[in-house]
Amino acid sequence: MKKGLFASYIAGITDTKYGETYRTIMRYLMPEYVSALLLFSIPYWLDSYFISQLESTSTYATVGITNSLIHALLKLAESLSVGATVLCGRFNGMGAFADVGRSVRDAFWAAFFVGATIALCLYVGAPLICSWYGLSPAMAELGTPFLRMRAVGVFFSFLYMSLIGFMRGIKNTKTPMQIVMLGSAVFVLFDYLLILGNCGFPALGLRGSAIASMIQYATMFVAAFAYILSSSEARRYLVDMFAPLRSPTYLKEILLISWPVALDKIVFAASYMWLGKVICPMGKYAAASFCIVREMERFALLPGIACAQVITFLVSNDLGANNWHGVKSNIKKTIFLASILVFSVLIILSMLSGEVIGIFDRKGAFTTLAATIFPLVSIISFFDILQVILSGALRGAGDVKTVMYVRLLVCLGFFIPVSYLFSYLPIENQAIKLVLIYGSFYIGTAIMSLIYINRFRGNDWKVKIVKGNT
Repeated sequence: MKKGLFASYIAGITDTKYGETYRTIMRYLMPEYVSALLLFSIPYWLDSYFISQLESTSTYATVGITNSLIHALLKLAESLSVGATVLCGRFNGMGAFADVGRSVRDAFWAAFFVGATIALCLYVGAPLICSWYGLSPAMAELGTPFLRMRAVGVFFSFLYMSLIGFMRGIKNTKTPMQIVMLGSAVFVLFDYLLILGNCGFPALGLRGSAIASMIQYATMFVAAFAYILSSSEARRYLVDMFAPLRSPTYLKEILLISWPVALDKIVFAASYMWLGKVICPMGKYAAASFCIVREMERFALLPGIACAQVITFLVSNDLGANNWHGVKSNIKKTIFLASILVFSVLIILSMLSGEVIGIFDRKGAFTTLAATIFPLVSIISFFDILQVILSGALRGAGDVKTVMYVRLLVCLGFFIPVSYLFSYLPIENQAIKLVLIYGSFYIGTAIMSLIYINRFRGNDWKVKIVKGNT
């Protein structure tokens, strides 16, 4: 007889028989958290700070709005990484080390061709993207060259992410953290030098930020590739990037896992693009407020994102070893840890929201508006933590289509029409209107969470591995 939902959760977080210990989960989590912090948060915050020195709300809003698209493309690159993580993790759990090596080779070349195509589309379509957002002529003039230069960095991010998927699959979270630390240091250095023209370098404004990003991802790719070629740990898996592809079995498996992940991550990340589109007509101050609140929320939710990475490779390894009880125990423990960490950060940021936002708003043009909406939106952000960890667990189990269908259904069937409706309501108070629009996103994540929980309480999520010969 199944326990009630709450009783099952309590039993899971106190379980000492199945799953990993909290100490072990934290050992995996901390490098992933540092990696996420250095890849998705600190560089953006420092970049925003350097750009704020230009004292232009239009420039700040432009980079914030267009970065939603770049974030979506990074999530697409991450989806191929998930395919590599799942397949490498399962083979690693089975002790099939040569199959791990073949999987990472196929993941790399899939990322190469997909990344090149995406980068080309971004470069050519930059003016159309600015037009779709509804940016003012002044903002579009800034955004078009910025997006074109970011296209090169996007290409290198695909290559880098494919190699990181292999490292996560073999439970190596320390090396990705070290590589991200290197890349972040390079980005911050060149961002500082090129945006304002410090130390004799030319002052390039937004173009300087784009060039710094290109150098960052190129550096991380070279470092990851060098690790795989030279590391004694990697040699165990007989990785040969240039070996002939005699059979497409693993490539097909990676793509089968990755394309639903790619679709659901793009749909989810594109939700922030949609938020930018419906908020932009409210004016540059509303757009700037949305951008800073989004970055603060993203910073606070980073422990949850790191936990999602951890639970993906824990589940994939447990399923390779047929440890079904360990899967559910690890999910509950990971959610518990993420909740404590995320809410601790949210409370601190809510108490200091005015001071934090003021760092990026040197004119004080949007600080009051942004500081008003941040605590209100934060209250319901728990649902985003829950859904991102549960979706990561389903991906680790290979049940990627469930995540894809749920995100498509909720985003297209609920979030987009509801947020669009709120954007057209004649509400004069901008704070209330922004909370309604932004809050509709988190209500959508609550619906996703309920569906994922119901999925795990059944048995249909248990997907078997497909093993071929190459």
